[in-house]
Amino acid sequence: MTSILPELRDLVLRHAVAATTPTSVPGLTLYRSDTVSLPMPVVYEPMLCVIVQGRKRVTLGDTVCHYDAAHSLVASLDLPVVGVVCEATREMPYLSLSLRLDRVELAALLLQMPSSPPPVQDFAGLEVTPLSPQLVSACQRLAELLDAPADIPILAPLLRREVLYRLLTGPHGPMLRQIARGEGRLGQVQQAIAWIREHYDRPLRVEALATQVALSPSSLHRHFKAATRLSPLQYQKHLRLQAARERLMSESADAAEVAYAVGYESPSQFSREFRRLFGHPPAQAARRWRMEAVAAG
Repeated sequence: MTSILPELRDLVLRHAVAATTPTSVPGLTLYRSDTVSLPMPVVYEPMLCVIVQGRKRVTLGDTVCHYDAAHSLVASLDLPVVGVVCEATREMPYLSLSLRLDRVELAALLLQMPSSPPPVQDFAGLEVTPLSPQLVSACQRLAELLDAPADIPILAPLLRREVLYRLLTGPHGPMLRQIARGEGRLGQVQQAIAWIREHYDRPLRVEALATQVALSPSSLHRHFKAATRLSPLQYQKHLRLQAARERLMSESADAAEVAYAVGYESPSQFSREFRRLFGHPPAQAARRWRMEAVAAG
């Protein structure tokens, strides 16, 4: 079992000044929590997540993943998940980092690596695997640039490339190769996800979407669910509810207006599904989130 290097933990502790801290290193974000969190639905973009202290639980559909400082999590698709920080105190806060993954960067790197036969099995779009010493070391050297900002323009691209290389040559490699090349069933699911994300507020006709990505409706449903643990319609619903949450937090619009804006035809259906996902009716949840934002700021 790999242990996080103390230097990496200290780096994140020093620079994670808020719950979420974007950094000047492209794609690198730091996270901190002094308490165990409530379940929070979010959409993971393609990224590597490494915990340097504490423990977290991530739920994708009916799949539950636990990971800690001995494991890495990689999301290769845009996935609606529910995350919970399970272990954190003021004395020992939860600390983690994420690195956004870019398909173009992965594909360019693959061109310089030995070719491998395309995998035939379906892959989930979310994996948790044991951390390797090489990946930990590469992440630490990337994070060390936070202490040397003048080095970032020159060294960050090189160190990002090393992290991606470690991912492609490690347990996450087969999944990431499919995404980078846009090949296999995961590549077709990726195309379907891109369409749904761009048109989440429009009616979704699964037959038309299946034709667009060169699959039958039954194959699209099967492979989409294998990758995301959700059907295409369930996926769209999660995106709509996430968009509704963002609108309720930033706007003064009422629940019915938000429901129509994100694609619902029935405000009552919207309220039921919103409460099922977030635990509170829209108006009550919005007030609570705004109060929490004020308290945190």
